[in-house]
Amino acid sequence: MSKKSISRGSQTEWERIEAMSDEDIDTSEIPEITGEQMKGAALRFGGKRVSKGKVRVNILLDAEVVAYFKSQAGGRGYQTLINEALKASMRDRDLEATVRRIVREELRASG
Repeated sequence: MSKKSISRGSQTEWERIEAMSDEDIDTSEIPEITGEQMKGAALRFGGKRVSKGKVRVNILLDAEVVAYFKSQAGGRGYQTLINEALKASMRDRDLEATVRRIVREELRASG
């Protein structure tokens, strides 16, 4: 049995928000996130919590990608280097722009 929503619908002006650039958004009243808050944070992708640790996957990579990482690995495993390169790519993204995009998507999905 599903409950009927009692909300009257979104009153958000989505066209105006979509037209805004990042510079138009005033974030001056938002406090900085502390290290203590980050310790308690949970990593999520697509709204789903991501567990810590490693996951075994099977993927096909271009031969030159594998050859490059094997040549760079030295005494370490080349798969470790690939993992580190992928994590660095994730970290190097513009965090502020990513957070703004996610907030906009979540607001759109909930409205």
